[in-house]
Amino acid sequence: MSDSPRPSRPRVVVTRRLPDAVEARMEELFDAAFNADDTPFDRDALKRAVGDCDVFVPTVTDTIDADIIAAAGDRLKLIANYGAGYDHIDLAAARARGIVVTNTPGVLTDDTADMTMALILSVPRRLAEGEKLVRSGGWRGWAPTGMLGHRIGGKKLGIIGMGRIGQAVAARARAFGLTIHYHGRHRIPDTLEAQLGATWHENLDDLLRCADILSIHTPHTAETEQLLDARRIALLGPQVYVINTARGEIIDENALIDALEERRIAGAGLDVYANEPNVDPRLLKLSNVVLLPHLGSATFEGREAMGHKVIANIRTWADGHRPPDQVLEGWI
Repeated sequence: MSDSPRPSRPRVVVTRRLPDAVEARMEELFDAAFNADDTPFDRDALKRAVGDCDVFVPTVTDTIDADIIAAAGDRLKLIANYGAGYDHIDLAAARARGIVVTNTPGVLTDDTADMTMALILSVPRRLAEGEKLVRSGGWRGWAPTGMLGHRIGGKKLGIIGMGRIGQAVAARARAFGLTIHYHGRHRIPDTLEAQLGATWHENLDDLLRCADILSIHTPHTAETEQLLDARRIALLGPQVYVINTARGEIIDENALIDALEERRIAGAGLDVYANEPNVDPRLLKLSNVVLLPHLGSATFEGREAMGHKVIANIRTWADGHRPPDQVLEGWI
């Protein structure tokens, strides 16, 4: 990181509307430019924006690749991402130009875990189907065999990625009577395994073979791109429900749809998609899938907390210190 003086009131460009309290505080502290109508920036707008600021605040809807970063010139010194995930930012290109990248980890853990648990409950119990049935006027009253689903108590929950969110999901799921199995790059400490009643599977394929419900909580990286591919989806049993609140690109969406259409797996709960905001039309036709519009972090409290983390990162950087949430992946 450079020791050169930084502006006490940096020019900050924000690509999307943020909560009112966050924008008001940014306006007090910085020379801030906001996106009043919340229209996502196209590539030309992104290039103009990065060339006109000391600090750039993008979101998951903005692809900040090497070409965009090259358009920044020498002024841009901090990309303060509004969100925990940063797979939409070319970290190597930022590093090469001496640009610091930060994110907003931690504040979305409970919100995302709650949404995951909602999907774990709603898909096997066919809540979305039932709600649509009532609204359509097609419900004819209670029947002994009407709208039967599956209980989740006693089932095995397989978690891919046992970081903050994976652990929060495990704690919630255990209270519902699920047994916890997981796979990740690193095994969690024995004491935490005991607390969560979690069983580690060193081999991902072994986890897939044993799970009744599979929930994805790993970051999207080059290594996890289509981690759940056609071969691995074939390892899942016909009783399995797949839940994804992480990133759509982690699953081979075509292979998942094939398995759902052919009933080789029981169903899916999806909050993220491979080509957002475009949802594959085949998913829309499936009754055994619950589809949400990327709601994992969509709480008033969570979105405001994200904004205040962005502000803290900018202020710390402007004061000449390393921001608390600097993304170190890709940095020497």
